[in-house]
Amino acid sequence: MKKKPFVTLEQLKEITKQYPTPFHIYDEKGIRENARRLKEAFSWNKGFKEYFAVKATPNPYIIEILKEEGCGVDCSSYTELMLAEALDYSGDGIMFSSNATPAKEFVKARELNAIINLDDFTHIEFLEKVAGLPDTICCRYNPGGMFMASNRIMDNPGDAKYGFTKEQMVEGFRILKEKGVKTFGIHAFLASNTLTNDYYPTLAGILFELAVELRDKTGADIKFINLSGGIGIPYRPEDEPNDIMAIGDGVRKAYERILVPAGLGDVAIYTELGRYMLAPYGHLVATAIHQKHIYKEYIGLDACAADLMRPAMYGAYHHITVMGKEDEPHVYKYDITGSLCENNDKFAIDRMLPKIDIGDLIVIHDTGAHGYAMGYNYNGKLRSAELLLKEDGSVKLIRRAETPQDYFATIDFSDYYKKLFN
Repeated sequence: MKKKPFVTLEQLKEITKQYPTPFHIYDEKGIRENARRLKEAFSWNKGFKEYFAVKATPNPYIIEILKEEGCGVDCSSYTELMLAEALDYSGDGIMFSSNATPAKEFVKARELNAIINLDDFTHIEFLEKVAGLPDTICCRYNPGGMFMASNRIMDNPGDAKYGFTKEQMVEGFRILKEKGVKTFGIHAFLASNTLTNDYYPTLAGILFELAVELRDKTGADIKFINLSGGIGIPYRPEDEPNDIMAIGDGVRKAYERILVPAGLGDVAIYTELGRYMLAPYGHLVATAIHQKHIYKEYIGLDACAADLMRPAMYGAYHHITVMGKEDEPHVYKYDITGSLCENNDKFAIDRMLPKIDIGDLIVIHDTGAHGYAMGYNYNGKLRSAELLLKEDGSVKLIRRAETPQDYFATIDFSDYYKKLFN
């Protein structure tokens, strides 16, 4: 089975005349259409808002597109808050969800009047001490145990470092209310990259019932429930994609079954998606530069795990298209590798593909989220450029490729730096 790239070989040949491989390229048209589908799926909830997970693709040009489509931002660090501020986000346009949070990050979040999503019971006292408590606050829930949806285990929240227990949620809401917090939100993230339309509705049911319990036990005024991320994408071409309209309708049914009868029919629903919003609309484009024939057949690319870490880190599958050879038989078995001094620097293992020749352009699919963002500089590797394929077909550079000067910039105070570049 195949996936079709959103760029053609002819387009890539033109692009590479100006921007050499490797590079990540993003599809503006696909991003916008997907954001609009999500908004439509939850249009039944008048307070609905998507807070894009900045960590997935922290590029201001991409986030600006999502802002134009009505999305807020979910930030998890000081620099992500800086990026949000540069994009003129403030107040309830920012959700700050972090853990083991340094004091200066809470201070920055308070300066921006962001919605703070507390990860731990002890952070109540810590936040009050270092930055003061806001009028609105959110708390992250961890139910513990195993999380199941569609009659199968989805993940193990009991092993996750995140969130309050139910008892801590009750006590935390009481304490925060006594300290003057006026309105509340609830947040949870219980499974990652799910391919079932039941995940969000199941999670929503858990959080809606918790909201009723917290309201009844503490008197808290609950204004929003954040379903966080977890909606996955079909990395493999044979995977069945999620149906966002069915997901939105499933959440609506749980909302009407649980919240409306309890008098909580004005609660806003928030999402905090990254992978779902961006992953399918990004490609890593590389060139085949080496062949190796030993115990296996290897194709070496000019990209490496520094450009896409997921296969090395998780053993994750990313589909590969050999551009111009889409219709040729996939009868050659290859390991597709980068040049890091690590044996796990492989984009694919024992992958059946058409015959690959030196100079072939290779598209690695679904890199629009947690692709460039997870890059690193091991072996002194320099991270690639990022490009935007605009709706009119033109291409815009939205992040230049790193240079050796970038790599050594943090020692620019030293004599070593002068020897390197003088």
